[in-house]
Formats: sequence, C-alpha cells, structure tokens
Amino acid sequence: MITARASYARIKTALTAIDKHDQLELLLIVAASAVLDRYGSAIEVIEKDGFKINARVFNVIEGGNLLGQAKTTGLGIIELSNVISGLAPDVVVTIADRYETMATAISAAYLNIPLVHIQGGEVSGNIDEKVRHAITKLADLHLVSTREAQERVIRMGEVPERVIVTGCPSIDLAKEVATSGQLDFDPYQKYGGVGASPEIKNGYLIVMQHPVTTEYQAARKQIEETLHAVYQSQKTTLWFWPNVDAGSDGTSNGIRAFREKHSINSMHFFKNMDPLDFLKTLKNCACLIGNSSVGLREAAYLGVPSINIGSRQHRRSRATNVIDVDYDRMAIKRALKKQLDHGAYPKSTLYGAGDAGAKIADLIASTEIQSSKFLTY
Repeated sequence: MITARASYARIKTALTAIDKHDQLELLLIVAASAVLDRYGSAIEVIEKDGFKINARVFNVIEGGNLLGQAKTTGLGIIELSNVISGLAPDVVVTIADRYETMATAISAAYLNIPLVHIQGGEVSGNIDEKVRHAITKLADLHLVSTREAQERVIRMGEVPERVIVTGCPSIDLAKEVATSGQLDFDPYQKYGGVGASPEIKNGYLIVMQHPVTTEYQAARKQIEETLHAVYQSQKTTLWFWPNVDAGSDGTSNGIRAFREKHSINSMHFFKNMDPLDFLKTLKNCACLIGNSSVGLREAAYLGVPSINIGSRQHRRSRATNVIDVDYDRMAIKRALKKQLDHGAYPKSTLYGAGDAGAKIADLIASTEIQSSKFLTY
C-alpha cells in the first residue's frame, strides 16, 4: 500500500523482495497523494521500476487544512475497504505514519485481514506519532527500524515475538548509493521543475520542509524563515515541494510569494525524483535543510550534514549528523555555516545496515500470519 511519494522510497526494496519471493504474490495499491501530480505523483516511477499497480485510489480532499485531513482519512477508509475486499489479500502491509495509512489499517482490521506494520514504534512529537501508535495497536506483525522502536512497541503491550527489528528499507537504497553514488545525471534535464538552473558541480544544498500539522497555521511564516536563510547564503539549492499535510498551501504560497518578490538565481524547485536518483542527489549535497525524516535516516547513513528545523522530528532518534534549530533565519544560517565547515560525517547504521527489504519479505513468508490466531492475543 503506497499513499505518498516518500512512502514508496521507504518501502521499495521490500516490494522488490516480496515480488521476487517464491512464496509470495505482490498486490500493489497506490492511493492518496501518491497518485496526484501536484504532490509529485509516484505512479510513473513505480511503473518504471516494473511494478504492476493493481488498484489506484483517489481519496485526497483538497484544502490543505485539518478538515481536509480528517475527511481524506474517512474517504480513504470507504474507498480502501472496497479495494482491499475486492483483492482479498491474505495480508495487508503498510508503512509509517501518514493519516492515509491510518485508513489502510482501519480497513484491514475491520475486514479481519492481518496487518503488517513497517516503521512502527518511532516518536516524533506531532500527529504522526499518534497515528503511528494507533496503527501499532491495529497491526498484527511489527517490523520496526530500530531497537528503541522495538522496545517501545513491546511496552505498548504487543507480543514480543511479533515485534522484530528489520531496519528501514530506505537504508537498503542508501547502501546501494553509498558505494557507487556519483551524480550521473542532470537533475534539471531529467526532472524539470521550475526556477533557475544554477551550477551544481561546486556543491549545493537540498531543502525538504513540510508543514507541521499541529502548527499548520504558522506554515507560511515557518517556510519564510528558511527561504530567507537559504537565499542569503547564495548557495545553489535544490528545493523539494512540500507534502499534502494541513498547512501545505501556506508552505507552497510562501515559496511562490518569495519567488515573486526576489530575483532568485540560486534555487531550483522539484516535485519528485526516482528514489535512487534522489539518494544520489542527497549523497552528493553539502547539507540537507528542513524537517523531513530523510535528514535523520538516509542522510545519517550517507554521512550527509543535516539541519533539522522545528518540532516535526524533535523526538525521533538521530545520529551525530543532525543540528537542531528553531524556525529562525539567523539560527539556520549559523547551523549552515557549522555544517559546511564540518563536512561529511561517519556513516550511521542507526536505522539499519541495508538489508531490510529481504528480511521483511522472508518474515512475511515464514510467519504464520495468515492464521486466524494472529487476529487475537
């Protein structure tokens, strides 16, 4: 079940391993923002990678606000219940903490279909954490990324034998890129986007900043602080568009207004990239700025300096590559100088060693999760 562009990168190697496994058959549902071009549709990338999409679900209610999120979740339950019932899988696999993922979990649970949850047990301090923990209580098998997450899921009352550390599948891709990850393509030519096409051979920044659902009314002010800090640095910057969460309009409108008011020759804006291409771009950047978990996961494995802004990730486990700052342009500028002076960090395996996909497929195949005993404790 893929519900967002980022979710595809996080689950791609597990999908590949499941698809190739001689005891498993992959049925792929793509839903929510993952099917919408406005948010960087993942459809083209998924199909290019050779996956067959068995169903597409359009359930996003526009508005960029809390009501839209709630209604999107409700519509998702209705639509996904129909699709899952029709496909009649033995197991439903879902990942992480999106509100669309909540709809998947509720649908599977009420259809009496065992649910496998990947990336449970993590904390971040916002609504995603509540959703993630709620999905944990609906799930039947928990394939977590870290030991800390495993301990937390067990403390939530889950059967220890059903809580297994696999690492994060996105680290599998990072491992592939770590050893042969030269930037062997022109991102402007391959992915289009908008803005200037500043030279990247002398180094560049990446920005990935999303709205925070519990602070969605401040989204525009928050993005403006980052815009000013990055603009004043005059560093070549590859900027990725925000996700669909409440406040996305504030973030997007802030970017558009800033572009109209300033002559920007150092920034280019993208909607999406193929997961491997994105990680190549990440590996070769000087610093990642924003509030995406990429800065704490993949960037840590690749040793990329990261500046984490605000509260969106404030309780999530992090390695030494991260500097935390508030939404303040001066604080961001100071952190950027420090990270540029520091350069690359040692590789961290906090979120896995790069073999999660194969572990996940083998566990699904070898665990008697299809048995009715998995629906009771």
